Amino acid sequence: MLLCANPIEMIQAKNIHKYYDQLQVLKGVDLHIQKGEIVSIVGASGAGKTTLLQILGTLDKPAVSNDMELIIDGAAVLQMNDKSLSQFRNRHLGFIFQFHQLLPEFTALENVCIPAFIAGKKKQETEQEAQKLLDYLGLTHRMHHKPNELSGGEQQRVAVARALINKPAVIFADEPSGNLDTAAAENLHQLFFQLRDAFGQTFVIVTHNEELANMADRKLVMVDGQISDK
Repeated sequence: MLLCANPIEMIQAKNIHKYYDQLQVLKGVDLHIQKGEIVSIVGASGAGKTTLLQILGTLDKPAVSNDMELIIDGAAVLQMNDKSLSQFRNRHLGFIFQFHQLLPEFTALENVCIPAFIAGKKKQETEQEAQKLLDYLGLTHRMHHKPNELSGGEQQRVAVARALINKPAVIFADEPSGNLDTAAAENLHQLFFQLRDAFGQTFVIVTHNEELANMADRKLVMVDGQISDK
């Protein structure tokens, strides 16, 4: 595992390309994100936002290039084998998606615990941490309810707790409020900043919501597979 030169930087991406058959989706993206920063990524559909997020989150791999680089939380992730990468992803990264992707057969508490169990953490310790997170998110009275017994906003907050359970350095969010009504979306947006202040996480958020995008510390605009500060 290689250490990044600048410990302040949480993510360093250099010359990231991606192709799907003959279609070039990413065209040499360079990106630097600092620890504790909330960054939004916006752009028209097809600009490459979600593809970039998936590569930054190690859910997908870029096209091979001699000078490409991706360093996250001090680790050169493109040099890891699949097993090491899976372990790194589980312990260092959290994910929030437009559709919460909670497992319907499990309660809110059990859903939150799953990433920690995958990481090999003890059941009692994990459940105590999950209860703390659900309490922090205002879901103490809902922790033993299953997803179909929760509102959309409540389900998304459970998904946030699940993303936080392993105390990740970075949280990646893909259209996190896209499936919520206006009030729930506003609450979720405020929550991201509260979480950053409380836990120090770095957030990278792909969104079409201009309000959320403009609240971020920095808004990046993607156009035709490339990214620029704006």
